[in-house]
Amino acid sequence: MLHIPILRWGEPYKSLETDKVVHFDTGEVLAEVSRANGGLVERDMRHAQRARAVLREIPIKKLLEMVKKAGELYASADLPFGDGTQTPDQFVRMQSATTGLPEHMCRFNMEKNQFVLGNMDKILDSLTRGLDLDILSRGYGVESRGVPVSYQAQSPVLGMVLPSNSPGVHTLWLPIIPMQIGLVLKPGPQEPWTPYRMASAFFEAGIPRQAIAVYPGLGDVGAAVLQHCPRSLIFGGTATVEQYKGNPRVQAHGPGFSKILLGDDMADQWEKYVDIMADSVFVNSGRGCINCSGVWTPRHGRKIAEAIAAKIGPVQPLPPEDPKSAIAAFTVKGQADAINTQIDNDVKEAGVHDMTAQYGPRLVKKDNCDYMRPTVIYCENPEVAAAKKEYMFPFVTVVECPQEQMLEKIGPTLVCSAITEDAKFQRALAEATHIDRLNIGPLKTIALNWLQPHEGNIVDFLFRARAFQFDKDTVKI
Repeated sequence: MLHIPILRWGEPYKSLETDKVVHFDTGEVLAEVSRANGGLVERDMRHAQRARAVLREIPIKKLLEMVKKAGELYASADLPFGDGTQTPDQFVRMQSATTGLPEHMCRFNMEKNQFVLGNMDKILDSLTRGLDLDILSRGYGVESRGVPVSYQAQSPVLGMVLPSNSPGVHTLWLPIIPMQIGLVLKPGPQEPWTPYRMASAFFEAGIPRQAIAVYPGLGDVGAAVLQHCPRSLIFGGTATVEQYKGNPRVQAHGPGFSKILLGDDMADQWEKYVDIMADSVFVNSGRGCINCSGVWTPRHGRKIAEAIAAKIGPVQPLPPEDPKSAIAAFTVKGQADAINTQIDNDVKEAGVHDMTAQYGPRLVKKDNCDYMRPTVIYCENPEVAAAKKEYMFPFVTVVECPQEQMLEKIGPTLVCSAITEDAKFQRALAEATHIDRLNIGPLKTIALNWLQPHEGNIVDFLFRARAFQFDKDTVKI
């Protein structure tokens, strides 16, 4: 059986305690994974500074060449993996088999990761606003406009407590190594594949092994990563985001509550935008924080909900290897049942209507997994509980709300696509501090521009800009 070890700064370590990774449908054991513990993480973090030191020995320009090569290897090469090797096709099958994501979606996420690595120079140029990257390496320098600047790394490593549900989140940590910051990864229990394959690709491309650590394990491992890494990213639900709100050491990524807003001036033309709405809800099986979970309109809400439901409501679960498979399985026992019950309770409230009920049951149960079929809920007003809900499958609420109340009622929103030509409304949208990414016009919420920050600029999170002056006879730049 394939064994996946702990990587202690690049060195494989086999633990006496292991966890099994199983196929979501058949129950077949696909691999055993060594289980780390919090104490091991704490001991290894004594060497965190070395991770940054070995990366700073390599010029950033050279690191960018290495990560581009790593992207090519990740997407196309047979790579060392655990106590064996792994082809790209094996990676796709394994990732699909444990996360429940259809295989073609896994391939798409693989291509997305390669694209990010291949364009890392442009991405970092954008994220740093054109800063000479040698300034990040040296810690100080002179900007193109002739002003002395200093950027101080706030941590030698970035800790990552990763989820299992969406392989797409890995794009967030790909820029870290080129910035000469080490990586400490705690994989999701069902998705160890991307962190290990990416680490293997980095090593094969020449990245020092001492720069990356991977610690699979239980909750105590994630807690240790957050405690001992001065900067960390964590993924979770609303409770997780609230727990770390205001903590400068932790950037918490939770539900996106991404939305499409129809302005008063465009609401009567809603039929033009049904495909944009449906795709925003449905692509990648609705698992991303950038998937649309709410369409807000001043009128025609029922008709809009019916039209979206007609497009995605009839979709049935298919085997993950089927190229037409469009919805992912729920692999954690009881999770789909709990979500289904929550939705059933919400639609009992007055003014809430399930527009996809006519297309068959929402919950489809299998022997070892469950599926949730696409669900469209029409809310007559924004006060009902369902109007603020989001789930990790193709789920959307269509909410009727006057335009003048929308910004007050929509709540925190990662991506807002506002379809309006009203200049006053556009200005109000631009000033809304609870909207993170703003699209104005008929744009899908899932359409990303990789040259812009996703959710908080990772450069600003890892580096502190500070005042800097120097005497030209003392410091040579």
